[in-house]
Amino acid sequence: MEKIQITETSMAMAKQWENSSFLGDDLVLLEHMNAMPFPREPRRMNFILVALCTSGQVKYTMDTLEQVVNPGDMLVVGQRHVINNYQPSPDLDGLCFMVSVKFFHEIIQNIGDMSALFLFAQRNPVIHLNERDQQTFKEYYAVIRRKLQGSDNHFIKDLVRTLLLALLYDLSNIVYHSLPENNEHQSRADVIFSKFIGMVESNYKNERRVGWYAKQLGITPKYLSECVKHVSRRTPNEWIDNYVLLELRILLKNSSKSIKDITEEMNFPNQSFLGKYFKEHIGVSPSGYRKR
Repeated sequence: MEKIQITETSMAMAKQWENSSFLGDDLVLLEHMNAMPFPREPRRMNFILVALCTSGQVKYTMDTLEQVVNPGDMLVVGQRHVINNYQPSPDLDGLCFMVSVKFFHEIIQNIGDMSALFLFAQRNPVIHLNERDQQTFKEYYAVIRRKLQGSDNHFIKDLVRTLLLALLYDLSNIVYHSLPENNEHQSRADVIFSKFIGMVESNYKNERRVGWYAKQLGITPKYLSECVKHVSRRTPNEWIDNYVLLELRILLKNSSKSIKDITEEMNFPNQSFLGKYFKEHIGVSPSGYRKR
């Protein structure tokens, strides 16, 4: 079977879509989800997408797992995820925020509680909002779009940053009430977990030792494990393996790279080591997975 290279959808491309409003290369708002050109090949977005479906339905795969979005559903897609197999209905519509990674981190800096949103999006990329929360989403969208169109505001970037932060707080509140009851120690654990996940996303191809991540964070491996497990109920090793295996599956399924090239890209000592690691976790060899 012919393999397809993964291409990127960028903010620059999104700015060209019909009925879009934007703030430089930091933010793009799309008035109608159905105006988004759905590609035929796998795409890895280099921005963060938050959208609300208002009508119709769309099915797609995110990192090879199928997602279904219906009216009233909010979807969150991080910048590293691979989207493929779009199946939009003719009446699909919705409101979209596309935020650059840099701008997103500017917005949430020093806010540890936001890690709950990251974790929830990892496990639940599609969540249904009740009518009140849908209306809240629409109101934020309308205000931010109106501010972007009134481009004579000297403080527009700071204004939009503040409005987006308020939106994220409201979304995090939805997540907060969906999670088990917190305790007084979770705030510190949230901060560590959030930093850990960000570091793993940037370094999983080159570094897979828990001790290395703990050292970068200035804490012991034991304390890192306690915090990560407390917040996510998974160990640091499980998170690292999750990112590594996800990338391996995507490369094997959606790219034309040889297993030798993948071994080098993912910094495994050799193909034999990669094969053993992959089979231990997935239950089949890399070549078997690719054929399957």
